[in-house]
Amino acid sequence: MCLFSRIFLVITRMLPLLSCRFLLLSTIPILICSLLVLIIANLVELGTVAHAVLSTVSVIAYFCCFVMGFGPIPNILCAEIFPTRVRGICIAICALVFWIGDIIVTYSLPVMLNSIGLAGVFGIYAIVCVIAFFFVFLKVPETKGMPLEVITEFFAVGAKQKQQAKQN
Repeated sequence: MCLFSRIFLVITRMLPLLSCRFLLLSTIPILICSLLVLIIANLVELGTVAHAVLSTVSVIAYFCCFVMGFGPIPNILCAEIFPTRVRGICIAICALVFWIGDIIVTYSLPVMLNSIGLAGVFGIYAIVCVIAFFFVFLKVPETKGMPLEVITEFFAVGAKQKQQAKQN
């Protein structure tokens, strides 16, 4: 078994021990760094081998961190934050929004490649990752070890506080 497979297996076994917030806050910076390396590799004239190595390593690092963070965690959070009575329909709506976002990215990629180039596309994705990092840091609560009822109540209290603040 290769080293990459062993590392992946160790990380996969550790995922249930780590929190969603921690996984997002620790993988998003690696996504940003991978994208920055891809931007630099596409803007600076490197040799063919150096460009291929940097691109390959960056894409593999991006993929591995995406699979641990941005891939599954939004679905897990969607399953946790909604009240039990509406959870099913809300998860369905979240899945629809995810698929619409996937379609937008898929169909806008060729247009963006033609207009701003590969480095520009990676730059936009890096900006989105920076925005996502600050959003997670400021708005996503820690839910590890909390029962679903407590998480639901946590979000309900926050919504009630905002509503009271608007009324005052």
